[in-house]
Amino acid sequence: MSLARRSITSVSWNVVANGGKIVILFVRSVMLARLLPVEAFGVYALAGSVIGLTGVLPKFGMGGAFLHRARETEDEAQAAAVHFTLKLLFTTLWVALLTGGALLFTEGETRLALLVLAFATGGLELSQTPRLILMRRVVHRRLALIQLLNALLTTAVSLGLAWRGVTLWALLATNLTTFLLNTIALYVWRPVWRPRLAWSPPAMRYFLRFGSRNLVAVVLLRMLDRVDDLWTGVFLGKAALGFYSRAYTFATYPREVLATPVNMVAGGTYAELKGDRRRLSRAFFRVNAVLIRSGFLLAGLLWLVAPEFIRLLLSVKWLPMLPAFRLMLVFTLFDPMKLTVSNLFVAVGKPEQVVWARMVQLVVLGGGLFLLGLPMGITGVALAVDLMLVVGIVLLFWLARAHVDFSAGRMFAAPGTALAAGMLLGYGVGQFPAVTASDWTSGLAKGIAFFAVYGLILLALERRQLLEMIAGMRHLLPGAKGSDA
Repeated sequence: MSLARRSITSVSWNVVANGGKIVILFVRSVMLARLLPVEAFGVYALAGSVIGLTGVLPKFGMGGAFLHRARETEDEAQAAAVHFTLKLLFTTLWVALLTGGALLFTEGETRLALLVLAFATGGLELSQTPRLILMRRVVHRRLALIQLLNALLTTAVSLGLAWRGVTLWALLATNLTTFLLNTIALYVWRPVWRPRLAWSPPAMRYFLRFGSRNLVAVVLLRMLDRVDDLWTGVFLGKAALGFYSRAYTFATYPREVLATPVNMVAGGTYAELKGDRRRLSRAFFRVNAVLIRSGFLLAGLLWLVAPEFIRLLLSVKWLPMLPAFRLMLVFTLFDPMKLTVSNLFVAVGKPEQVVWARMVQLVVLGGGLFLLGLPMGITGVALAVDLMLVVGIVLLFWLARAHVDFSAGRMFAAPGTALAAGMLLGYGVGQFPAVTASDWTSGLAKGIAFFAVYGLILLALERRQLLEMIAGMRHLLPGAKGSDA
């Protein structure tokens, strides 16, 4: 099967699986928000931020080295064995250090959460090798099915515990279930690859050299993703972190609908096209064009109906998170692009090129947290994160021009115009007395108005381009005649 067919097939599987997963996880998040106290989410998010920040050690950037096509990874089976050997060493060391730190420096529920998450995350890390093999081959059906099944199982376990009055364990159980499922689905049932150890100094030097080049970028990315949670928990408290973590969770759900499955495939696709600038540029533009148009649609829609969404689905106890929730929707707009540009740099073997951009972002975030977060609470934290993200996107797209050709105007102008017009009309519709009679009528009216205006303007401005993209996608689908890579 050609690269184009494998890419489209993989995206299709991921989109379908993610659609089901998003619905399931959304229902779970809503139910858990109703059943569990705010503080439980704060403890879980605080421990998760520590896991996320320190989790670069077991990864060490070696996943990118495995996906990157090089002489040392031409023999897939040997490269997989070397990768697994290094993963085992690094993960064991990480779990031991994290366990010792948790026992020495924490207590109570925070200690419990750290120990459980360290064990579950360490076990999950050891299943990375077969996942990377499938991603390298751009064959994602099994990975997509694992995602969907994991959503079902973790939801059943967590809601079952929550209904019985369990609080923190209802959240921790999701990580343990994910670890067990991935182990069975990748190593036990029709194993993708059978674990074996291999000691090859040249291959190990390649993995560690590539990983070290990518390590600083990965550390910075983790800090950018997690330091806001850690800062909020330390300086504003667990209750504030509970509100902030749920605002982030619900605001970033939309990106999972399309951005996550597309980015899972984009890395492997970029790697195969790294020597062909024309085709790589075309793939880069198409991936980002889709992410921008879908992200702008979902972010604008959620911003308008945010008050009704919180009151109707989560209950009024979560209303304090409304300003932060709306501000975090900027993530829905731009965060998926951050990931796909990072995939591009890894694919072309230049992961270090994003380091300085992320260093600038970290400085912006650190200053913003203290300047805005202390006086404004979680609203200020969300503002700091938004500012950091916008600065980073501008810098990363500027750096990407060294490897691909694209027009920022073609990417952003039409969806930006549609977003602005749709939000203005939607907000205006929401001011009519007849509409504000209830949350249901208000949310529905604003949503319909925004969706209609956004869609019509985008169709008017990009009708020809949209038809060409649809025709191109059909041409590349498995079974289409004349399709090529």
